[in-house]
Amino acid sequence: MDATAWLALLDGHDYTIAREVIQRGVAAVFVLAFTSTLHQFPALLGERGLLPAPEFLARPASRRAPSLFHWRATPYSDSLLRAMCLLGIVLGALVVLGLPQRGPAWTMIAVFGVMWVMYLSIHSVGRIFYGYGWESMLLECGFVVGFLGSHAVAPPMLVLLFLRWMLLRLEFGAGMIKMRGDPAWRDLTAMDHHHLTQPMPGPLSALAHRAPRWWHRVEVLGSHAVQLGVIWLVLLPQPVASLAACAVILSQLYLVATGNYAWLNWLTILIAFSAISDSFLRWIAGGPVPGPLAGAPAAAGDPSPLWWHLLILLVTAVLIVLSGKPLRNLFSSHQLMNASFNRFHLVNAYGAFGSMTRRRLELIIEGTLAEDPAAAGEGEWRPYEFRGKPGDPCRRPRQIAPYHRRLDWQMWFLALRPGAQDWFVALLERIHDGDPAIRRLLRVDPFDGVAPTAVRVRCCEYRYASPQERRENGRWWTREDLGVISRLGVS
Repeated sequence: MDATAWLALLDGHDYTIAREVIQRGVAAVFVLAFTSTLHQFPALLGERGLLPAPEFLARPASRRAPSLFHWRATPYSDSLLRAMCLLGIVLGALVVLGLPQRGPAWTMIAVFGVMWVMYLSIHSVGRIFYGYGWESMLLECGFVVGFLGSHAVAPPMLVLLFLRWMLLRLEFGAGMIKMRGDPAWRDLTAMDHHHLTQPMPGPLSALAHRAPRWWHRVEVLGSHAVQLGVIWLVLLPQPVASLAACAVILSQLYLVATGNYAWLNWLTILIAFSAISDSFLRWIAGGPVPGPLAGAPAAAGDPSPLWWHLLILLVTAVLIVLSGKPLRNLFSSHQLMNASFNRFHLVNAYGAFGSMTRRRLELIIEGTLAEDPAAAGEGEWRPYEFRGKPGDPCRRPRQIAPYHRRLDWQMWFLALRPGAQDWFVALLERIHDGDPAIRRLLRVDPFDGVAPTAVRVRCCEYRYASPQERRENGRWWTREDLGVISRLGVS
């Protein structure tokens, strides 16, 4: 076999549809991520945010986190942040529309590279509000999928195989975290609690929670089967790899239907397409696949140039070197969850729900306009409502994902271990001051912009209302008041 024939093996001519789905899908997630940042970052981390980015960038330790904000005399400004977000939204939208794909092979590397650098810069100063596995997952995807190239070249098999390795780390890592963590995953009782206690329930979560116990056992067994067993089949030849990827996609769609995990599940679905061939999709469709996902004629059989193969080999070699620690982590008894082993968030460790909570606690922030808050009656305290997390018992859980409500998620984590965290103290102070930026992140301001005379935090335990309770009082939740745990402005 001559050199040309060997190089031809590196071309994934049967994955043009997968490339379109992956690139356009990841670009759409970037649009969501930049939009979320545009709307939330200034209030959370901006110049007057809860954890101001300028103060963080002034610390020498911040230099360890790569960011474009380090390269300016004035490291950070809200106007620069908004400009970066708008540029990211435009670039992502162009990829979704399929315009950069018509250019040379390197065009996609440039477009995704710019989005990756900007989002990495934002992530590096985002601290606790960006400390989620799907943030690192987006960065890893954003770096890699540009190297799938444009329509000028065939999809590189090495990049597709690396994405399968990423899918394996994600699924198998999550499965091993569960097996090594909470015994509820081993005795098959984890899903007895999960639909109730998950961070942000969706419209169907209560229905899923009320399913019979045998079904909850099936849910756990299905999760173990996919994450610990089926996932390895994506490394096998077709059509086995495609069938395994479909199993992953179905399991992720179930999670989409029963919860709100930002863009985690959708990114997983997109990565799973790296194992699905055009031939398999055409077989499923009963014939050729029409429309823009069919790819370009050049990707159907034209050989990719030598310089492109050399570039892909170089990038793959770097990613293989970076894969050493994540590979060892998968089989370590001290396995890390949602960890990055380098500053650039490439080849990360993933996983979730290594431990299960059995009770749903919620922190309710209330304010009053009483002149003497210490003497205010219970009827004078009114709650501030969040957009995603449970609050008003009469409000049905909403479908928030794939959008990411960062403040709501942090409130869930805080309820697990209530305490005087810096960002939460700042949140109470901003609410007490009637800060308009924070109020825009909330669903309901009970005083329409008027600053309360005092603020307090009440802890409540929530459970889903039974069908009978729902019919009697129209409530989706039943809650038990556990008492006031904090006050601001009450002498």
